[in-house]
Amino acid sequence: MLWIKVWLWRNAGAWRGWEGAPYSTLVPSDEVTINYRHGLPVITLMLPTRSERCQFTVKPVVTTVGAFLQDVQREDKGVERAEVFATDGSKVSHATLMEILLMNDFKLVINNTEYSVSPPVKDKLNSEHATEMEDIKSLVHRLFVALHLEDHQIRKERELLQKVDHLKEELLPLEQMKARIINSADAKTSRLLWVGLALMSTQGGALAWLTWWVYSWDIMEPVTYFITYGTAMAFYAYFVLTKQDYIYPHAKDRQFLHYFYRKSKKQHFNVERYNKLKDDLAEAEESLRRLRQPLHLRLPIQEINDKD
Repeated sequence: MLWIKVWLWRNAGAWRGWEGAPYSTLVPSDEVTINYRHGLPVITLMLPTRSERCQFTVKPVVTTVGAFLQDVQREDKGVERAEVFATDGSKVSHATLMEILLMNDFKLVINNTEYSVSPPVKDKLNSEHATEMEDIKSLVHRLFVALHLEDHQIRKERELLQKVDHLKEELLPLEQMKARIINSADAKTSRLLWVGLALMSTQGGALAWLTWWVYSWDIMEPVTYFITYGTAMAFYAYFVLTKQDYIYPHAKDRQFLHYFYRKSKKQHFNVERYNKLKDDLAEAEESLRRLRQPLHLRLPIQEINDKD
């Protein structure tokens, strides 16, 4: 039988580009057929609106059922419903690979028309031939890596450098604002510490003056006892509120953070955005470091950190 092939290409706008899945008009038929051509399945079906037989070449390992149905709907805008069902009536998920679908018979529903499809049985390779094919695939993969890995590394390095420069530009004004806020918070914290020292010195001097010049120790002893007890209660209240012991460095850091966040809110400094940019910058610099160390290219990040 003489088959007349006429290759069609869809016009996008004013011939701005050609779109991809090849299809052809064949002798009219109402059946959905599947043939293998150059190792790839070719699904031939009738488009309802255009009344044309069209061929869709799919890559079964990467193409999903949903992608195939979307191709059908793109080729014929009159296709409002396109679904695939198993022979028992259960619907096939759009995420299913075409390789899995073509293993068994199925039903293709286009609009209100149902087609029963029986994929041809593909000859299975014997174990020796399969082993040879795997060896060839492995060799091709190694050759591709050897020929293109350096170019890929150069492109990736250029992308990472651009990303690092962009992040540094975004961080520059935030870093300057953060430095001003840190200086202000540190100054307030230091002033608070000196005020505390001044108050303690004043309290000690007042107690000494009252003990030796105004009253006697017999009168001031209960006063000093209650002052000491009140101080212990204040430290315990600090523990109840913060769930931390009153350790001077920790208390200083806590007060510093209090001043820092209050100043940040007043000056509209976005701490979360700053932290996100810092994390992205650290990740980009780590990726750049790994890219420049060929021995670490195939190692996970955790292993590299452990060795470092």
